[in-house]
Amino acid sequence: MTEQVNETEQLEPTLAQSITKNAIGLALFAFVTAGVIALVQLNTKAQIKDNIAHAQARALYEITPKESVDNDILLNYINLNSEQARKNLHINHLGPIADDAKLYLAQKDGQTHTFLFPVTAPDGYTTHIQLLVGIKADGSLAGVRVVDHKETPGLGDKVELKKSKWILSFNGKSLINPEQENWKVKKDGGEFDSFTGATITPRAVVNAVKQALIMFDKDKTLLLQLQADSSIKGEAK
Repeated sequence: MTEQVNETEQLEPTLAQSITKNAIGLALFAFVTAGVIALVQLNTKAQIKDNIAHAQARALYEITPKESVDNDILLNYINLNSEQARKNLHINHLGPIADDAKLYLAQKDGQTHTFLFPVTAPDGYTTHIQLLVGIKADGSLAGVRVVDHKETPGLGDKVELKKSKWILSFNGKSLINPEQENWKVKKDGGEFDSFTGATITPRAVVNAVKQALIMFDKDKTLLLQLQADSSIKGEAK
């Protein structure tokens, strides 16, 4: 009986040591795994941001071809998150834009002829849809491009120019062509086509473009003034 008690007493610390060792091992594994995941997310986030920036740069010159400008669009912009811009412009019409959002200026002979807005459609089928909306000084659309989205392949991804020509249907449109009440997909009684089996994505894009036009209509005079304000404007060095 005494021998059994001694054996039990000897086993107890061994079991405790094993549990402690395993717990430490699991904790270290969890710590390392969390670190790796965080690092991957950080690198992925940076890569995604870089990809969007490159897509936006390409889109700028698709909407406003280089021969139509004599400035470097990427170096001429209005900081939309500057205090003056947020105080005086109707930024809310652009959706939940990034903290470093810029309104790019396409110019010829020192005059801005096209304003290129970063616009977010918050109500895509899967998540936000990032757009670049070019609006001419006369209030008509120079063009629209999707620069980032996660819509369903084969359905919602037709908002991409490489997948379909649908996005080109915005060219030349304005708040009076069609009238504002017709800035909807045809399924909702509006002017614009949707995709077979996918209405949510085009509906979100149409509304986002309309909101950008409304902002421009409200802020056109101020935007023309702000383009020369060096306190909120980026300029080539």
